[in-house]
Amino acid sequence: MKWFFEIGYGHFLVLSAALFTIGLLGVVLRRNALIVLMAVELMLNAANIAIVTFARMHGGEAGMRGHSLAFIVIAVAASEAAVGLAIVVAVFRTRRHADLDRLTALKH
Repeated sequence: MKWFFEIGYGHFLVLSAALFTIGLLGVVLRRNALIVLMAVELMLNAANIAIVTFARMHGGEAGMRGHSLAFIVIAVAASEAAVGLAIVVAVFRTRRHADLDRLTALKH
């Protein structure tokens, strides 16, 4: 029963794959811009879990590079969320909806 409680690298990779799949389904199936942005964030976090897992597997200098890459991905995700949310708010103010199927152009 002890093997049941030991968490290995495979567990983190399965978690990463599951989160990425949920995010991908959110991007493909949903049409609300806010939900699509959240799904993209979920996919980036899943990629971060995989990056840190592989960095931990290789250890040493490669581990620190992987953690640095994960930190950069977090910074990019934060800026993507800020810019994406600003665009969604601007579109909502002019069009009164955030439905991606109904948006044909981003100009006034």
